[in-house]
Amino acid sequence: MDLTEQPAPATPATPAAPARSCFTLCFSSTPRGARLARRLCGERLDSWGVPYGSEAHDTLSLLVAELGANAITHGRVAGRDFRVRLLALSAPNASPLTIRVEVTDTRGDKLPAPAADAAAVCPARTGGRGLLLVAALADRWGCDPRPDGPGKTVWVEYTVHAGTTDAGTVARSRPYAAPS
Repeated sequence: MDLTEQPAPATPATPAAPARSCFTLCFSSTPRGARLARRLCGERLDSWGVPYGSEAHDTLSLLVAELGANAITHGRVAGRDFRVRLLALSAPNASPLTIRVEVTDTRGDKLPAPAADAAAVCPARTGGRGLLLVAALADRWGCDPRPDGPGKTVWVEYTVHAGTTDAGTVARSRPYAAPS
């Protein structure tokens, strides 16, 4: 397992702006693999200046967790791994810092489609809300065909601004509205 930071290769799933830093790993298509992806991405985010416990770190960790869970639940092919890439689209510790999360699996025939709204999800179901969370939290998200074989890449972008809250955590790009 290679944990090195390297320049991002250009692929159709990569945005036009070149990444300043890239972290890529493959994980087993299991709950353990998804959990490990979230933890290792969390460590990398912290090293890029998105501190543990900040709203931005928690949000990005949730986005990695949701996309990883979808990859192992809906994109799983026996014996095939899924890949996670974190890209810092600006220099780490810069402001604003845009982070792109990409999760690639081998099931190109099962494309993500969120429910129209939360009310459309049956309250008795234990799933079906992940992409609603992704759509609500990410600045942008989408899905592209996998450039190097069968499958797809689901990606999200999230911008972290340098403002701090009274707790000293990194502030979010959009104002937070408390639930009523």
